[in-house]
Amino acid sequence: MTVREVFMSKRKSARVRRTFTPQFKKDAVEMVRQGKTVTEVSNSLGVARSLLQYWKRQLDGEAEDPFPGRGNPNPENEDLRAMKKKLKDVTEERDILKKALAYFADDQK
Repeated sequence: MTVREVFMSKRKSARVRRTFTPQFKKDAVEMVRQGKTVTEVSNSLGVARSLLQYWKRQLDGEAEDPFPGRGNPNPENEDLRAMKKKLKDVTEERDILKKALAYFADDQK
């Protein structure tokens, strides 16, 4: 087996990023609040202890939607995203036209 083959076989075993539902996160934090230690809950659920602590901080810090996710954006955010995209496109078009104007202005001299 060559060095490259060993390296490639190790790359294939890369960890897959798991996603958790907001309800799962809330249930996990609730288990900690009921008296179990963070380590016990993280071991029983198979999540990292630091991740569980992060969820707890997130849930304690924000009362209104601590785990927003990226699934279905509300209409206001969607409008803002569309406007930012349009602004980016128009700005890019303007910059191209400025460069073209400068090029043709130098060409006429």
